[in-house]
Amino acid sequence: MLTLLLHPRALLAAITWFGDSGFLLPVSLWITAWLGLPPATRGSAGRWVVLFGLGCSMILASKLAFLGWGIGIAEIDFTGFSGHTALSASIWPVAGWLVTSQQGHRVRVTAAVLGLVFAAAIGASRLVLHAHSPSEVAAGFVLGAAVSGLFLWWQHRSPHPRLSWMLVVLSLATPALLQRPGSAAPTQDALEVIAMRLAGTDRVYTRADLLARRNGSPIGSE
Repeated sequence: MLTLLLHPRALLAAITWFGDSGFLLPVSLWITAWLGLPPATRGSAGRWVVLFGLGCSMILASKLAFLGWGIGIAEIDFTGFSGHTALSASIWPVAGWLVTSQQGHRVRVTAAVLGLVFAAAIGASRLVLHAHSPSEVAAGFVLGAAVSGLFLWWQHRSPHPRLSWMLVVLSLATPALLQRPGSAAPTQDALEVIAMRLAGTDRVYTRADLLARRNGSPIGSE
């Protein structure tokens, strides 16, 4: 803990790790399980899978489109949704809501809002670490907030789960046992390989290519 306080970059890396796909995708599966186990909330589990799946599909499509074909928006430095931010804004509000499922409506709403604030902090860490542009973080946050917000709006009209907060917290923390805290999942490398195979190229497009296009320079020029 002292190391994190003395080294701001280490603190930022710790914050950003909570948005890593290696951590959050297993968490999304736990959310599905907790909603799917009680018969009364299995419909909610189905809605979560559909909404979260749509969000992930949009993230994936935007990244592959840029890496393989260079499809982006040069004017706003946009190469695709920030996956860390989008996943965080999708999952952490719902996770907070589940952890407080035995509490009253006001507490559950507060927990969901705090989850969204945490997702915003993760998005900010991506900016400070120069991993994404402001447009990519903002787009990711809006996408993720739409996923979690729509799910919780629907859930307000559906049967409500009553779960042990301790069991939920312990289950949501299990990804830390599978992935060393602070280490990133090899998602980007896998996406680059997939993009090259789909596009039939031997290299992926980079941000430098996008900025070169904005400046009117040939792609690949120094």
